Amino acid sequence: MEAWIQSSVNWLLTTLALPEVGLSAIFVVSLISATLLPLGSEPAVFGYVKISPEMFWYAVGTATLGNTVGGMISYWMGRAAKNGVDRLRHRHEAHRLAEGHHGPPRPIDHPHGDPGQHGRWHAHARRWLDRWGPKTLLLSWVPLVGDPLCAVAGWLKLDFWPSVLYMAIGKLARYITMTAALLWMFSPN
Repeated sequence: MEAWIQSSVNWLLTTLALPEVGLSAIFVVSLISATLLPLGSEPAVFGYVKISPEMFWYAVGTATLGNTVGGMISYWMGRAAKNGVDRLRHRHEAHRLAEGHHGPPRPIDHPHGDPGQHGRWHAHARRWLDRWGPKTLLLSWVPLVGDPLCAVAGWLKLDFWPSVLYMAIGKLARYITMTAALLWMFSPN
């Protein structure tokens, strides 16, 4: 099994090798890096643009599209998780009422204690997300924070299309800035 996994990974890396595949490789790497998998897409964009400087805007646009699609997937995963939890809670409550238990559920019925008592950080984050809404997804590019932020936006059922718009703006700004900075840092002058 391990040999099969290793050969599959080698095949994928060979298939996505730059510059033979080019923009499609950038799209796939950018999409995968927008999930919770630890993969950076900036080196792929930089490498491609270093080889073909005239393709700067095509590479940045492709990376932005792939990364935004990955963010949309994370959003829908968060939304699906929230819907699943809501269905389980509804079933649990219906079962509790069918057994003759009336009144509010005891805090012990909630898997993490009283659902209103998540701590100061949770309350602060929730107020921040409630205040700024989909605009918080301008930060979807931030390492370690951005990918989970897309899933949280889905969990909180923030408006989808405004969320996608702000995701795309943040990711575009990141790719322009990072690619230009890397080109400047590694220029021969």
